[in-house]
Amino acid sequence: MKNLLTDISGVRVGHADDAALASGVTAVMFDRPAVAAIDVRGGGPGTREGALLDLANTVERIDALALAGGSAFGLEAGGGVQAWLAEQGRGFEVRGAIIPIVPGAIMFDLLNGGDKQWGRFAPYRELGYAAAAAASHDFALGSAGAGFGATTANFKGGVGSASAATPDGVRVAALAVVNAVGSVTVGDGPWFWAAPFETDGEFGGRGLPPAFTREMLAMRLKGAAAATAAENTTLAVVVTDATLTKPQARRLAMIAQTGFARAIYPVHAPLDGDVLFAAATGEKPIDPLVGLTELGMVAANTVARAIARGVYQATALPFPGALSAWKDRFG
Repeated sequence: MKNLLTDISGVRVGHADDAALASGVTAVMFDRPAVAAIDVRGGGPGTREGALLDLANTVERIDALALAGGSAFGLEAGGGVQAWLAEQGRGFEVRGAIIPIVPGAIMFDLLNGGDKQWGRFAPYRELGYAAAAAASHDFALGSAGAGFGATTANFKGGVGSASAATPDGVRVAALAVVNAVGSVTVGDGPWFWAAPFETDGEFGGRGLPPAFTREMLAMRLKGAAAATAAENTTLAVVVTDATLTKPQARRLAMIAQTGFARAIYPVHAPLDGDVLFAAATGEKPIDPLVGLTELGMVAANTVARAIARGVYQATALPFPGALSAWKDRFG
């Protein structure tokens, strides 16, 4: 296992980004349609096809997921991923018509110093197509794809990923785009809130501080008093090789999103648009009660690790006044 989302067989990830734009798109592609659900906890979400994933609705499986910067403009990224899939003949069939199913979500990166004066049409549809076409089993972490322009309250954000397995050998992996209004570190120090769940020094091995001070526990918000509900969001995708129904995938998403609370402080605020997608490729049966509970527990830990890795691996944007990266300060 490479500690990536692509440790789940049949999953590929592609990035496309633009350095001058300081934004990008990440596409999660499924070789075969996957059962999927969504859990939304933030107060300012931006989603595509979110209603389709509601348990009361007909379609159960998806072909891909599109994650993007660009705020509402980035919702067009799903159209680019959809176009690439259509060229491959992939999608939901309706009497001979093929419709690729591509839910997605966006985060706000319009004020990070990049050139967002793109004219009549935003570039996210083309970036979505390029991300889908570039999808492979290896992909970059940190300042790449949808996380290229991401930030947190005190350090540069980015794309993180992690994977794990239950004692019964069921795999689960996560990918996160970390653009939180809060902080992923304890105060302004090198310690990550997700430290108790770290594996093999994957985000620096610093552990937790020997004690917590009042200053460490003080609220840090991106933009401080000027913070708004439009400017933030952490996006996550959890994929497992378990066999799940759509309601079980929703329950997995709900349990897994507790990983946000283990890695971000504060989290699920009215200032965030936090969204988590859960998908299952259906290779391994699990017990619907104890087995699903254990899978959710491991998934939540994996989400926390992916969030920390997104900040740990990020590099600062090359603009005046850009937020520093964790490694700029702590190596």
